[in-house]
Amino acid sequence: MQKHELIPSKVMGRHMHLWRFGYYGPPVLVFPSASGMAHEWQAHGMVDALGDLIGAGKLKLYCSESNVAEAWTRRETDPAWRIQRHRAFEEYILSELLPFIRQDCRSDSICVGATGTSLGAFYAANFALKHSEIFRYALCLSGRYDVTWLTDGFSNQDIYFNNPMAYVPGLGGPHLETIRRNTHLVLVCGQGQWEDGNIEETNAFADLLDAKGISHQRDLWGHDVSHQWEWWCRQARHHLGGALGRYLG
Repeated sequence: MQKHELIPSKVMGRHMHLWRFGYYGPPVLVFPSASGMAHEWQAHGMVDALGDLIGAGKLKLYCSESNVAEAWTRRETDPAWRIQRHRAFEEYILSELLPFIRQDCRSDSICVGATGTSLGAFYAANFALKHSEIFRYALCLSGRYDVTWLTDGFSNQDIYFNNPMAYVPGLGGPHLETIRRNTHLVLVCGQGQWEDGNIEETNAFADLLDAKGISHQRDLWGHDVSHQWEWWCRQARHHLGGALGRYLG
């Protein structure tokens, strides 16, 4: 089953596109890459690669659009303004889209997985770490996790608290224990063409998670594996084929 929705959002001031795939199964929220498009995974073969898993009820995909062009990639605009647009998107996910997903799954407390490729991997990791009581699993494909590369080095408090490479070293106390108890991150990256920056930050981020005792897996693919959809299809298939039940079941 596939269905297109327009979710009304007071926070975003417009309707937000969402594609749903599947009738039942653990829900997984898909964050798009720098395109920001909700139909991205369908257009690039990711949904087809997971089709039998979706059909068998092993996962249900919710593919949302994002406002990445406002928040991160419009680099000529003041980053202090742009981070407020990211915060608005975060509020949309938590206060408007999450209730929709839970209603659709007929459970007001169901936990959700998160995933994304490239810039979407950052979104998945960030939501899992900041809201681990909701997002119990994050599959992050070819991501970068220090967002100051998108702000030309600028940071303020709001950017800091949405920059995993910055805030993870400072995690401690009850918040860290909650993350340790609740969530698991899978960091996947090829070592081939167009993965420059991604492979270095995947390794550095995995090292930080390891130092903090946060459950994770570092999965580095070969030097023939490039920053392309054909590989992300294989990686998503490999990791989503059996892991979700363990964390979202």
